[in-house]
Amino acid sequence: MFVGSTLLTPLYEVYRRSFGFSELTLTLIYAVYALGNLGALLFLGRLSDQIGRRWTSFRAIALAGAGTLVFLFATGSAALFVGRFLSGLAIGLASGTATAWIAETVPGQDRARASVIATAANYTGLFFGPLFAGFLVQYAPAPLRLSFGVYLALLILTGFLLLLTQETVRAPVHRLREASLRPRIGVPAGLRAQFLPPAVAVFASFAVVGFYAALVPGLLRRDLHQPNVAVGGLLVTLMFLAGLVGIASTRRLSSRTAMLGSLAVLFVSLALLVMAETTRSLPMLLAATMLGGFSAAVGYRGSLQVVNQIAPAEQRAEVISSYLVAGFLGNSLPIVGIGVVSRFTTMGAANLYFDAVIALLTLGALLAGVKWVPKSA
Repeated sequence: MFVGSTLLTPLYEVYRRSFGFSELTLTLIYAVYALGNLGALLFLGRLSDQIGRRWTSFRAIALAGAGTLVFLFATGSAALFVGRFLSGLAIGLASGTATAWIAETVPGQDRARASVIATAANYTGLFFGPLFAGFLVQYAPAPLRLSFGVYLALLILTGFLLLLTQETVRAPVHRLREASLRPRIGVPAGLRAQFLPPAVAVFASFAVVGFYAALVPGLLRRDLHQPNVAVGGLLVTLMFLAGLVGIASTRRLSSRTAMLGSLAVLFVSLALLVMAETTRSLPMLLAATMLGGFSAAVGYRGSLQVVNQIAPAEQRAEVISSYLVAGFLGNSLPIVGIGVVSRFTTMGAANLYFDAVIALLTLGALLAGVKWVPKSA
């Protein structure tokens, strides 16, 4: 599912030139994805707790397929908004469902291992999306069509694989109309202080991922004079590769240590990103990318593990959905902010404002985590 999240990364600039829209429109198209994520988490966040993980996943795949078909036949920016919203809705529905499902199927209910598996699966999808889309766009025919044809085939294959899975929800309701779609996300009052640091940590981590996924290919073309679409896709792929290395190399760290350590590294990566933008240095940008990917993934894994550990079993999907809301807001709001600020100043200055805001949030999450996240986590 998460391949679809970054499949468009190398395509944004191609679409912008082909369909003739502005940088602000580009950031809004990216943000509509997060709007779909939030819609799924707000209205469908408890759906898999009620009808089961398996049937919810089938519905998520169907939504992703519909969004892919919209992209496949897109002829203007309006279709991009629709397709991106549908893919966001699908991935938002799948992410909460799959995360809870993994936690229930891992032997021994090992929540630490479940968090590592969920995060690694997420980042593997994010890794492959820009990699194969970038090369197909640059070197294969039908640059705005072929990637989506391949992805649609992957979704169909995944649907068949779901037929082999086992349901873990006890006594699910058998009719969708029996399920409640009333928005219900939240955190038990006694857990809110412990929940705040991982929520801010995932906001900052997802904001960095969103910046690279939406805007770095444009930065490469505009400031570093690198027009090759495959290079932009490869840079984002390297970020997710660094994330996978981070997940694998820190899996034995406690969730608290992983989360707090990642925030410190994220702060350093933001400083390198500022230096790369001001000096227009590709090597510096590469270093910032690798550190940013490493810290974002480890921070995501660590903060998710904290949330998995504090969430009551009967409210797990609900609390995880609340956590993911913070992440998807981080993935979208700062990017839209860059687009809006760029209307009044340069895109480079808007990027620097973004770096400063995320750095402050990172520092705040680090200090709050030291105070409120239990040392036993």
